[in-house]
Amino acid sequence: MSYSTAGSLRAVTLDDVRGAQKMLSGVARTTVMEGSRYLSRLAATPVHLKCENLQRTGSFKLRGAYVRIAGLLPEERAAGVVAASAGNHAQGVALASSLLGVASTVFMPRGAPLPKISATREYGAEVRLQGQVVDETLAAAMEYAHETGAVFIHPFDHPDIIAGQGTVGLEILEQCPEVRTIVVGVGGGGLAAGIAVAVKALRPDVRIVGVQAEGAAAYPPSLAAGRPVSVGDTVTMADGIKVGRPGDVPFGIVDELVDEVCTVSEGELSAALLLCLERAKLVVEPAGASPVAALLSRPGAFEGPVVAVLSGGNVDPVLMERVLRHGMAAQGRYLTVRLRLTDRPGALASLLGALSVADANILDVGHVRTDPRLGLTEAEVELRLETKGPEHCAEVDRALREAGYTVMD
Repeated sequence: MSYSTAGSLRAVTLDDVRGAQKMLSGVARTTVMEGSRYLSRLAATPVHLKCENLQRTGSFKLRGAYVRIAGLLPEERAAGVVAASAGNHAQGVALASSLLGVASTVFMPRGAPLPKISATREYGAEVRLQGQVVDETLAAAMEYAHETGAVFIHPFDHPDIIAGQGTVGLEILEQCPEVRTIVVGVGGGGLAAGIAVAVKALRPDVRIVGVQAEGAAAYPPSLAAGRPVSVGDTVTMADGIKVGRPGDVPFGIVDELVDEVCTVSEGELSAALLLCLERAKLVVEPAGASPVAALLSRPGAFEGPVVAVLSGGNVDPVLMERVLRHGMAAQGRYLTVRLRLTDRPGALASLLGALSVADANILDVGHVRTDPRLGLTEAEVELRLETKGPEHCAEVDRALREAGYTVMD
C-alpha cells in the first residue's frame, strides 16, 4: 500500500481499507453483531454490539497485524518480525506470522498474565519476557530489531495496521446500514482511526465517538494541543487501551474524523464488563467494554442506532474475578453493615434469621466481643452481604431496624 508518512487523512484511504478487507478474506472472521435490549432500553435507542471479542485470537488485533506483515517485502519477511505487547497485539502478531510463514519474536513484560503468554507461544511466536512495564519491553524489542534486522510491528502507529483495523468499520456498515453512532475504545488510536477512515468515506453522517479510561486518557489533551502529547503515569484496569501517547499516524486521522473522545471511570468500566457478562453472555475485557461504559455513563446521549465495538475478550481470570467484584460493588450489589447486639446464646442466630427473611446472602461475618468500647453484655457484628441492588440494600436495612437492631453508620 502506498501512503504518506504524515499523520493525516492522506495516510490511509478507503481504497487501502478495502484492499485490506480482500487480504483478510478467509483469515479474519466477520464477527457477529448482537442486539442488546437492555442497553437499547437504557439509551432509548437501538444498540448493537460488534463482537470483536469473538475474533480469532480474541481481539481485532489480528486484522492489522496480518495486513502489515503480508505487505512486507520478501527480504523483510526473511528477516522475521518482532513486537512488544502485554497481550492482544502479541497474539495477533503471533498468529498472523504463523499463517504467513514468517518467524516472529514477541517481547512481553515479566508480569504479563500467564494465559496470554501461553496463547502467544501456542500461536507460534518465540516469547521473551523482559522488563517490568511495557515501555521497558518496547525498548527491548526495538533493540532486538536493530541488532537482528527483524521488522518491528507497531501495535497502532502504521498505515497498514490502521487499514486492517478499518475493516471493522466496513463490516459495521454492511451489518447495520442504518447506524448513526459508532462508539469505540481508544488507546493508541489505530482501531478508531481505521473505522473513521472507512465509515466517514461512505457515511459522513455517522457520528464516531472514541472512549478512553480516565486514568489513561492521552487523546483529550493531545486534541486540545493539536499534536500528540504524553501523559504521566497511566493507571487503569483496561490494559488494552492503556497507552500514554497517541500514535502520530492515527492521531492525525482521529483529529480530522472522530467527532468526540470521552472518558469513563474505573467503576463504569467494571460495571460495563459485568453487564456484558450478565446480560449479553459475552466475556469482554475492560478495554473492550469501554464503549458500553460510555453508554452506561451517558444514557440517552447517543443518536441511534448505536454500534458499540467490543474490541477484545482476552481477560486474565484473576483480573476478571477482581473486576467482577468491583463491578458488583459499583452497582450496589454488596452491603456492609455493623450493629451491636446483646452477647447471649442464640443472638447471632436470630440476627442471621432476620437477614434470611430479607433474602440477603451472607458473605462474611465478623464477631467482636473484646473491644473496650463495648458494654459488658454487648458484642459487635460486621456483616458483608450480597444483595440485588440499591433498593434491596435499603430493604435489608429497613428489615434489620424493624427487627429491633441498631444499625451503626
